[in-house]
Amino acid sequence: MIAVKFGSPPAPAMRVTVANKCGSLRVLACNTGIAGTGTGFPSFLPKEVHKIKDPFARTLAQRIERLPVHVGFTESCIMSSCVKPLTQSETNPVVLLHCFDSSCLEWRGTFPLLEEAGLEAWAIDVLGWGFSDLERRPPCNAASKRNHLYQLWKSYIKRPMILVGPSLGAAVAIDFAVNYPEAVEKLVLINACVYAEGTGVLAGLPRMVAYAAVSLLKSIPLRLCANILTFNGISLATSLDWTNVGRLHCLLPWWEDATINFMSSGGYNVVAQIKQLKQKALIICGECDQIINYKQAVRLYCELQDPFMRLIPDCGHLPHVEKPSSVAKLIAEFSRGDCR
Repeated sequence: MIAVKFGSPPAPAMRVTVANKCGSLRVLACNTGIAGTGTGFPSFLPKEVHKIKDPFARTLAQRIERLPVHVGFTESCIMSSCVKPLTQSETNPVVLLHCFDSSCLEWRGTFPLLEEAGLEAWAIDVLGWGFSDLERRPPCNAASKRNHLYQLWKSYIKRPMILVGPSLGAAVAIDFAVNYPEAVEKLVLINACVYAEGTGVLAGLPRMVAYAAVSLLKSIPLRLCANILTFNGISLATSLDWTNVGRLHCLLPWWEDATINFMSSGGYNVVAQIKQLKQKALIICGECDQIINYKQAVRLYCELQDPFMRLIPDCGHLPHVEKPSSVAKLIAEFSRGDCR
């Protein structure tokens, strides 16, 4: 049995505890799980990863790897980026998605705390974003994202999961859980962006205008402004560094094509699916979220069949980045059935 103190994310561990109160664990690796280069960052990451200063982002980036995932909408498999768990537990795994146009690096602070708590945790890049190899330009609409996640789950995870989705990732999680209920035991929805009805007017932009808009989306000034809006009271230096973390995947050569493909497809519209969910769901809200209105969280709570809701004080739109210890504690308790 292990006792876990939720505080700052721990330094990369060289060993993994093999038993805890939730069940037995099997050690899968005895180091930081560095993929690709053996002693540094994976070779498929943009070289700008070396400029990142956040130690937890650097550590998690070293663990990113690509797994072959066979999907029906393209002839060849997609080498799909994710962070695999160091341990395999008898309890169901926690699978972490990310926000719109982001990557698994969002979980840099929370992921090690979940592992420290003895949970089997996966951080997965949603198709079209993150660091997967999309050289062949597969479709990146909502249906393709759903199918890709299912095939990855079917090939590697193979057990019902606690599926975690922040912001637009909550819409990805809801869409997946309704279509593949056998794959999802519980849901965790963080500052959920689930009432937007698709990408709206962006879906009809002329191609040249769409590429100009997407090029602006990855610009440092726009991303920096978004960080200032998203996070509550972080320093300018931290905001600049987190901007570099958040736009790293945008530097891959297929990013613009994949993003425009998603935008032109209409995006996610899960409003009608919310009331169909039968799984238990934990709703996590940041008290100072300036992007998602608290009334939307209350509406979501009222429309779900079996919800819990928790508020994180003094926190903005991305609690798993800003307050990782609070989010890890809530997820760990919920996964073990301790949430009341």
